[in-house]
Amino acid sequence: MRALRGAPLIFGAGFLLLVVGLWRVDASPARVLEGVQKLGWLVALMWPPSPGGALRDLLGALAETLAMAFLGTLLAALVALPLSFLGAGNVVANTLARFTIRRSYDGLRAVDSLVWALIFVSAVGMGPFAGILALAVPDTGMLAKVFAEALESAERRQVEGVRAAGGSRLQAIRFGLLPQAAPVMLAQVLYTFESNTRSATILGVVGAGGIGLALSDRIRINNWDQAAFIVLMILVAVGVIDWCSRRLRLRLIRA
Repeated sequence: MRALRGAPLIFGAGFLLLVVGLWRVDASPARVLEGVQKLGWLVALMWPPSPGGALRDLLGALAETLAMAFLGTLLAALVALPLSFLGAGNVVANTLARFTIRRSYDGLRAVDSLVWALIFVSAVGMGPFAGILALAVPDTGMLAKVFAEALESAERRQVEGVRAAGGSRLQAIRFGLLPQAAPVMLAQVLYTFESNTRSATILGVVGAGGIGLALSDRIRINNWDQAAFIVLMILVAVGVIDWCSRRLRLRLIRA
């Protein structure tokens, strides 16, 4: 009841913040109306969507984007796995060492992949290699954090059972701790791959290659029908990956 009585106050405060925020960004009614009219004009130019005779090239660019997302996720997972053991409290007992490793997670994932893409495009040049690195760096910090939490949430009884049977500390981690955390880790890797498929598209706009670069080129020269076709390709690809990833995650979690 107390929460219900406070609901009008919360709603009013939220509405006031929204009005102030829109005023600060100059979102006047006239500007919004003008934007809606231009958006309608662009949608009209997008119809009907057309590959413009470049379907094979667009499919190749989409495959490049999917490869970028997959390799970036795989690289991040391979680096994050050993880092996660160093940051798990039930593996590393030293508080200072564990705190230092945990803060390294934050440092890696604090910067968005788009910023990393701009850095790596300048460092290694345009192309999917820069996109792979830009996806892998922040995902390493994120996956290491999630993996470490999965290890810490595992039950101690299985680990103690392996030690009681005469197993070493390494064997206790391998046979008592890792099997419990592995389904959660694999599920998180699948979700990250699904998310990176969308992120890789954005990275292509800043020069990391793939379908995002093709989309940026079409928008730049006002080929809106081809841009619409590329957007539809991305939607279909993300939808298929989302469906497959969800089914695999559910299987892993239930296993």
